[in-house]
Amino acid sequence: MQTPEIGLSKRTKYIFVTGGVLSGIGKGVVVGSVAKLLSLYGLKISSAKIDPYINVDAGTMNPIIHGEVFVTDDGGETDMDLGTYERFLNQNLSRKHNITTGQIYLGVIQAERRGDFLGQCVQIIPHVTDAIKHQIRKIAETEESKSDRPGEVILVECGGTVGDIESLPFLEAIRQMRLEEGAENTLFIHVTLAPILQAVGEEKTKPTQHSVQELRRIGIQPDIIVVRSEKELSLDSKRKISLFTSVELDSIISNPDSPSIYHVPENLYRDGIISAIGAKLKLPVRGMSWGGWRDVSNSFSSAAFRNEVIIGLVGKYVSLADSYVSVNHALSHAGAYQNAFVKVEWIDSGEFEKNLLSLDTLERYHGILIPGGFGKRGSEGKILAANYARERSIPFLGLCFGFQLALVSFARHVCDIRDAHSTELNPDTNNPVVDLLPSQREVGEMGASMRLGGHDIKIEEGTLAHQIYGTYDIRQRHRHRYEFALKYLEIFEKNGMNLTAFSDNGRRAEILEVSSHPFYMATQYHPEFVSRPGSPEPVFKSFVKAAVERKRPSISIPQSTDS
Repeated sequence: MQTPEIGLSKRTKYIFVTGGVLSGIGKGVVVGSVAKLLSLYGLKISSAKIDPYINVDAGTMNPIIHGEVFVTDDGGETDMDLGTYERFLNQNLSRKHNITTGQIYLGVIQAERRGDFLGQCVQIIPHVTDAIKHQIRKIAETEESKSDRPGEVILVECGGTVGDIESLPFLEAIRQMRLEEGAENTLFIHVTLAPILQAVGEEKTKPTQHSVQELRRIGIQPDIIVVRSEKELSLDSKRKISLFTSVELDSIISNPDSPSIYHVPENLYRDGIISAIGAKLKLPVRGMSWGGWRDVSNSFSSAAFRNEVIIGLVGKYVSLADSYVSVNHALSHAGAYQNAFVKVEWIDSGEFEKNLLSLDTLERYHGILIPGGFGKRGSEGKILAANYARERSIPFLGLCFGFQLALVSFARHVCDIRDAHSTELNPDTNNPVVDLLPSQREVGEMGASMRLGGHDIKIEEGTLAHQIYGTYDIRQRHRHRYEFALKYLEIFEKNGMNLTAFSDNGRRAEILEVSSHPFYMATQYHPEFVSRPGSPEPVFKSFVKAAVERKRPSISIPQSTDS
């Protein structure tokens, strides 16, 4: 049945999502979930993230502090929340969908230097706030250019927490947009927390009340409040929040802990968020078309799991799971697709180097994964882990830096090139099996200077890679400065490792595989960035399948897990 056209004006509608009480309460998941619901409602949706830090983009930020750098197909190094939006909406976003203070101020200063302000005294208001509004509206213009269909809705997440000084220009800008675009074309959602005092089991609404008071002091009255909590928010708590925030009771939405983030859209829907949004934005009343989304979200429930596999993730950023958030999601997508619960355990590769952990520890895992990364610390431990997985026939997947270190490991332990190395880690090595990309030799700045974004890749016939992807042509995203030195290709192939996919007319090696192994594969690209719930990236799906096949006795599955 064809979805009927929605009778909206051609004017773009904006939903602004702010956060209060504390950071990390899940604004990105709320944005992704609301975006998903509105797309199921029949609207054409896009999402954007505002980050109030001075960095121009996320590319130079430490993943332990900030979380992973998510790479868009057009080469943007963005906040990891863009990955959340892409996974929920199953659409590619661009670098334009991540706005930072650094971008705004850089643009304003460059305009001032050119004389664009004609002698004016350049100020936060109106010049900086005008630049913010211009960037937000440019996103709408970009999306509208893709289709003549009216009814575009842009969700904009305002990063940080209300009360942060660095967020003030952005909050002022969206306050102004309410005046300029009109109440029927703008909507404010505020995400807060209702903590529970464990001693008495009582929900506390004061943090939410104070957060909304701070938002109102800035000049923004929220239309909807989404309250994060351990369990469903009680009606008494909803009434108290409504009374003290001047938000209608039906617009106080409970967002309790869920086994998976992919259950959140239906939780929000059941508590009435679409009705509240529809009433305020004057959307037509109609039913939801869930399509296959419920089947996808249900696949992440414990009841759907028939197996459990344990994957050892060997890295140096293991103190924060958000450093590898897209890898974790790609593994969960692959597991859910095959009715398997994937448990990820993080292993600090430096402990292998210091003999604080025996390599035999890896024997307990059903698969070993070495993700992307940079730098010397922990690299020797990763090389040892890659070799152990090969020798012990443990399913292995290497990504980007993991691909490069798997090459070094194979050169040393199989090709007998004992001093093989990457010039990133040892610039003076006599055998640079991994070397700097030619395009990187004259780079003057660190930011946005790597080989970034989507590139077309050709897979060779008769290979495991071709069997996995089912095609000779794929497109994948990259973020690297170093590559396999093709002069070593012959000795690698002679000793049993095949390079089976190439980009840039054969100049860049993209996939390695060892045919004598149950599953030993690595990619120069980052397949995790294109994995989607219900449609796992093929190499992740094959890796998890190999892990399931390695698994011996069945392991009981936990019946409930709070996120």
